[in-house]
Amino acid sequence: MERNGATGPGDPGARAFGAFGRGSCLAFPTGALFGERWIRIGDDTLIGPHVSLSAGMVPGQQMVTDPVVRIGDRCMIGRGSHVVGHFSIDIGDDVHTGPYVYITDQNHGYEDPDDVVHAQWPSDMPVRIGSGSWLGTGVVVLPGADLGRNVVVGAGAVVRGTFPDHSVIAGVPARVVRRYGPESGWVDVPRPG
Repeated sequence: MERNGATGPGDPGARAFGAFGRGSCLAFPTGALFGERWIRIGDDTLIGPHVSLSAGMVPGQQMVTDPVVRIGDRCMIGRGSHVVGHFSIDIGDDVHTGPYVYITDQNHGYEDPDDVVHAQWPSDMPVRIGSGSWLGTGVVVLPGADLGRNVVVGAGAVVRGTFPDHSVIAGVPARVVRRYGPESGWVDVPRPG
């Protein structure tokens, strides 16, 4: 059933996407899918089982950017992950994730202490995950995150902010714990304080 239920290029489900690359596959069973028109998937990319991909708050919503979610070539999005876009999530080529990763570009506001959080206007900030990066199991990528090329994100990290190429980040909140330099090779970054 899993093999026959998978979606590949040319299948009716793939035609709903803004782009669905050659050799790519949505594994069965899928998670929640909506706003496919605003989602582009590159070539030879595997979206694991139970992965939710969405663009917008509700099915049929008109979006202000196109694409809202872009997943590059030769990526692998791990089982049970969620990529929840409202403005701009750009996942480069050759990005792999472990299972249960959550990536979003929107967060609710909480500026008014007298109003319930879910009723306050959300804010959108673009997210970029550089080509060649690896996100471990359970990573959470928050609005405004900007990861360079070949960044390793340790399991369970909560990522917000900008991180350089060729770094290892970990923790809550995530910080650089190792960095590569052409002269020094890989070096540990001491914890502040």
